[in-house]
Amino acid sequence: MPSETRLIVVGTTPDYIDWIRRTCPQRALFITDPTVRSNAREPAPANHEEVQCELADSEQVRKAVTRHLQHWGIRVNGVACFDCESMALAALLAQDFSATFPSPSAVNNCRDKLISKILWQQNGIRCPRIAPVRHVEDATAFLSTLGGDCVLKPLSGSGSELVFHCRTEQECRRAFTVIQDGLQQRKNNRLYSGVSGDSPPIIVEEFVDAPEFSCDFLMDDDEVTLIRLARKIPSSDGPFGTTMGYVLVDTLPQGIDLGRFCRYLAQGAGALGIDRSICMADFMVHSGEIILLEIAPRPGGDCLPALIRSALQLDILALTLDVAQKRPLRIGPFRPSQPFVGLRIHARQGGIFRRINCEAVKGNPRIKEINVVRHPGDIIRMPPEDYDSFLLGNIIFTPENGMDLRSECSRILDGLAVEIESP
Repeated sequence: MPSETRLIVVGTTPDYIDWIRRTCPQRALFITDPTVRSNAREPAPANHEEVQCELADSEQVRKAVTRHLQHWGIRVNGVACFDCESMALAALLAQDFSATFPSPSAVNNCRDKLISKILWQQNGIRCPRIAPVRHVEDATAFLSTLGGDCVLKPLSGSGSELVFHCRTEQECRRAFTVIQDGLQQRKNNRLYSGVSGDSPPIIVEEFVDAPEFSCDFLMDDDEVTLIRLARKIPSSDGPFGTTMGYVLVDTLPQGIDLGRFCRYLAQGAGALGIDRSICMADFMVHSGEIILLEIAPRPGGDCLPALIRSALQLDILALTLDVAQKRPLRIGPFRPSQPFVGLRIHARQGGIFRRINCEAVKGNPRIKEINVVRHPGDIIRMPPEDYDSFLLGNIIFTPENGMDLRSECSRILDGLAVEIESP
C-alpha cells in the first residue's frame, strides 16, 4: 500500500526514478511522460508510485495527479524537479499543493537566458553582455560592437546544444541558420518551449575566454550553503561548449573569498526570484572576478550526482527530496578528501550502439565507477542533430598526482573499445 504522504517528482528520467526508489523508498510519486516510460530499461514503479501523462499539457497533468491522489489516498508534502523542461510544471503543481518550490515567474527568469542576464545587470551582477536576435543582422551588428568574439545560442536549452562560438560575420550567419533549423526540428521538445514573454528564440552574447566552473548550493532565505564545486574540463574535439569532464575542487580560484562567493550566489539567485531551493550555477572567473552564466533551481545533472556520491559521500538526489519535504538537512563540507573527476564518454560517430568494452581500464585502481547509459540497439546521432544520444556514459576516477588532467582523461577514454555499427 502507498504511504500516507509523498512528494511529487516531476518529469525526471527513468535512471533517476530507479535511483530514488532504491535510496528513498516509499517517499516519491513520479510524474512521467508515457514515451519516457515505454522506452525505459529500468523497472517500472508500482501503479500507486507513478502517474503517466503528457507533460506538455499542464492542465491535463494537474487533473491526472488530482485523480491519482484521490484514488490512492495520498497527500502531497513536497515537489521536486531535476530537469529544466519540467520546472515550470513543477512550479504549478507546487502552487496547487502549497509546496515549497520556486514560483512560475522565478522559473521563467531562470530558463530565459535573456531575462536572467538583464536582471543580473540591473542588480550589478557581472555576466556576459547579451542581445536578442530576431534577424541574423542583429547578431552581426552585436559582433561588430564587441570588438571580439560572440556566442549564438537558443533562448532556452541546456548545455552545449545549438551553441556556437562565432568570430566572423560569416560564422554568425552560418550559426544562425543552424540554430533556426535545429529549433524547428525541436519545436515539440519541452526544453525549447514554455518560456513566456516576447523574447526571441535566439540570443547573442559576449564570448569570455576564461575557465568555467559549476557548483551546487542551497539557497535559503538569502543564505547560501555551498554543496559542491567543480571545474569544467573542456572538450578539445566536441562541439563548442562540450564538457569533457568535471573535477571536484576544494578551493575557489585565487582571489575569490568563500564568503564573498556565497553572497554573490545569493544575490544572483535572489535577483531571479529564488528564495529556497537547491540550485545549480555555471560561472566563469576572469581576472579575479566572478561572471555568472546560469542559475537553475535544481541540482546539476549528467555525471555530477555519481561524482558527488563517490567524492563527498552525499546523495544529492536524496538531499533534494529532503529540502522539498522540509526534513533536517545534512550537508557536509564541499571539499573532497582527495581530487575526483567525472569523465564523460562521448561517441565519435553515429550509428547503432552495440557495447563499450571496458576491460582495458577496469584494472585501474583509480577508477571508482563506470556508468554506461546506452543500451545495445540504441540509435546514436551526432550533433547538431542530437546532443543527448552521443553521450554514452561516464567514468568516476581519482586522478594521478602531477599528471595533466586532460591527458589522463584522454588516456582513459582511449582504453575503451566503443562499438557502434554504421547504419
